[in-house]
Amino acid sequence: MPAAPDLIIDPAPAAPIFARTLTHAGMWSAVLSRGKTLRLTDLDGGANVGLLLYHADVPTERYNLPDTLKGQHIFYLRAPYCLHSDMGRILASITADTAGWHDTVCGCSDASLVAKKYGLKNYQTARNDWHRNARDCFLIELAKWGLGPRDLVPNLNLFSKVVADDTGRLTFVPDNSPPGAHVDLRFELDTLVVLNTCQHPLDPDPAYHPRSVRLEVFRTSPPAPDDACRRSRPENVRAFANTETYHALRD
Repeated sequence: MPAAPDLIIDPAPAAPIFARTLTHAGMWSAVLSRGKTLRLTDLDGGANVGLLLYHADVPTERYNLPDTLKGQHIFYLRAPYCLHSDMGRILASITADTAGWHDTVCGCSDASLVAKKYGLKNYQTARNDWHRNARDCFLIELAKWGLGPRDLVPNLNLFSKVVADDTGRLTFVPDNSPPGAHVDLRFELDTLVVLNTCQHPLDPDPAYHPRSVRLEVFRTSPPAPDDACRRSRPENVRAFANTETYHALRD
């Protein structure tokens, strides 16, 4: 199998079918069907997008961190790697990526962490500048789909880079994502996407200021037999076959 390049830049189609900008630790969820691509763009630089994925047909199938990492022999995500479910299928493929490193292991902030790092600010006193945390944002969006705390699994942190030293100590790397950096997720299953733009839990910035992120959804063609994501690792070939078998028996 060919080695994965550091960066892949794939121009999106001319017109998105949906677009929205998230600000002030924004959150969003939607079901995106296969054949759709979600482009996330870091408008200001230094953004973090916490991401969870669930199979829309059977939400007990969801993004699986261990299978995604061990099946592709990776510690972080980039194009042209894939996001595996716990049923051996592909939920989404990273088809374009100008940031080049997306954290997989650090989880998300909660209320106590945010209060300790940034202080307490509630909506009544600060309005849209109040201090949200990623865990509560995830739970708010999950509740809209009948899901809750038991459905929380380890999340991705798109645009954020965290490295490990020889002892396993994790260090956040600032400035991984420049203004305008983007990542494209092509969905291979109908997928419930749940995300927020709260800061990374290891972000050393003492100021609370989540960056703005642009969401755009495009229609895209299905992956070809020589698709870069499919062929980036042997396990991806098998997982794509499982995904295609699911569609063949269901459609």
